[in-house]
Amino acid sequence: MPRVAGSPSCRETDQREERRIGRSLRLSGLPSGYTLGNFDFVFQPSIEKARIETLATSAYIQQSETVLIQGPPGTGKTHLAVALGIKAIEHGFSVAFYTLEDLIHAARQDVDRQPKRMKGVKYLKSSLLIIDEMGFQPLSREDAALLFRVVNYRYGRGSTIITTNKAVKDWPEILAGDEVMTTAVLDRLLHKSHVLHVNGRSYRLKNLEKMLA
Repeated sequence: MPRVAGSPSCRETDQREERRIGRSLRLSGLPSGYTLGNFDFVFQPSIEKARIETLATSAYIQQSETVLIQGPPGTGKTHLAVALGIKAIEHGFSVAFYTLEDLIHAARQDVDRQPKRMKGVKYLKSSLLIIDEMGFQPLSREDAALLFRVVNYRYGRGSTIITTNKAVKDWPEILAGDEVMTTAVLDRLLHKSHVLHVNGRSYRLKNLEKMLA
């Protein structure tokens, strides 16, 4: 017998789903306030809204694909990444959000763990890992190796969204100048990927312009 909208069973199901989403959002570490609904596509015309809406279905996560969001600081890269993370949670996927600095810090703490225990680590087991702010600071060779370890483990197991202010050709600058390691990282990330280029103005400068007008 089909459920009737507004019936007690419907309300109970909706409440369970709301609790699941709320709990998943808390565990994910996603910053609040960034949704697709409040992203200004008019201000940032280099972003194809239809393409973002396709990614918002989270089909790429089922295929363990990467989303690489490139562009200058302040152009909404983090906003898009977080909004896609929220959509992933709404579709039932687990999500983990880290800045690159925080991810490397966590990976340093876990470096001596036994392989069996590593399987329970959030940044490895989540269906979607979001790595924000890649490129602001270069990594040491040891830290670049930790990033490779994370990328290599997740390859074929989960999806990753990366926001970066560096073009792919400049990634050796991030990864300790090691072109071999950079190639290995990019090979795994870009094998199945969606690359978004955000080439618009800075939202932060837009707000500053309003204040100074």
